Amino acid sequence: MASLLDFLKSEDSPHLTHLSPKAAMPGGEVEAHGNNLGPTELIPHATIGDIAAPTVLSRPTRATIRIPDGSISGDLVLHRNSHASNPLFLNVAVPMAENLHPIANPAVDADQNVFATVSGPRGQQVPVSIFRIARDLQIRPFVRDLLNASGLAFSPSGDLYASSRAEGTVYRIDATGEATTFAEGLGIATGLAFDPEGNLYVGDRSGTIFKIAPDRGLQITAADRETFVFATLEPSMAAYHLAFNSQGTLFVTAPNTSSNQAIHAIDPTGNTTLFYQGLGRPQGLAFDVDDNLYVAASLQGQRGIIRITPTREASLTVSGQNLVGLAFLEDGCAALATRDALFHIALDIEGRKLV
Repeated sequence: MASLLDFLKSEDSPHLTHLSPKAAMPGGEVEAHGNNLGPTELIPHATIGDIAAPTVLSRPTRATIRIPDGSISGDLVLHRNSHASNPLFLNVAVPMAENLHPIANPAVDADQNVFATVSGPRGQQVPVSIFRIARDLQIRPFVRDLLNASGLAFSPSGDLYASSRAEGTVYRIDATGEATTFAEGLGIATGLAFDPEGNLYVGDRSGTIFKIAPDRGLQITAADRETFVFATLEPSMAAYHLAFNSQGTLFVTAPNTSSNQAIHAIDPTGNTTLFYQGLGRPQGLAFDVDDNLYVAASLQGQRGIIRITPTREASLTVSGQNLVGLAFLEDGCAALATRDALFHIALDIEGRKLV
């Protein structure tokens, strides 16, 4: 028979019902929801596995917890006085590669190698422009001497393409890392995306999306390659970011100084409509197999990876700062790009195949 002490303890113990979101970067914040979460004599604190995590805000039914550096995925427990809550599992991103400078999505080849840029300040040459991170997380130089590598994308045939925002050029890169000029005269070329037919779309930061047809076995020089204006949007302060859904609609972000920014949808004829508005600095984006859109942005003051359903319902999927893009991997995982690193996280999301 339970004692009065046990009864009082159970009445005072914190209880968690759910986390929002269920995944975070180090430095991100998650909200724990439940009962008995507010402060008493001491402010509650949390642990993730054996790592202490500070509580930055505590209320009776909600506590905000910051994820410290060095955390890994594990059970989050809230401690209030001498009582501990029930555990809830939290997915935490872990570093894949550091000392990078991505400004857009990483790219993933058919063998699940991840490619990321060291873009550098505009006009400044860096020793290595693109690194390749293998499945065993070994990082190796892949492309050298490409000025301000910006957007990355794989074609349906498996070649890597990279834009240079300083030169207004797109390069085709073979399996050895050798780069050749594919197209020129593309303004401040940033985001890249291929449609299923192999047409390449290039976002010019000054306001144009170009469409470039594939070679189809012809020997065409960069100077002779036909380039079409596919659509025009407002100029961007940072970069254009492009991604196709399964219906062949091109989605575009172009971050500017507004706090109420949009994602644009462009149909195959070039007609542009507003898909979603209300984001802060939306950048890299990707789709899952159900055509849910994921974008690095802020939503109602919360920064991270935002999920937007085809019916335009938005929610925070991963909490984190300084995110510029993402790419889905196999087994439901994703590579997340910050301004200076790549992180790996398990999300149980099947991404849309790009190659």
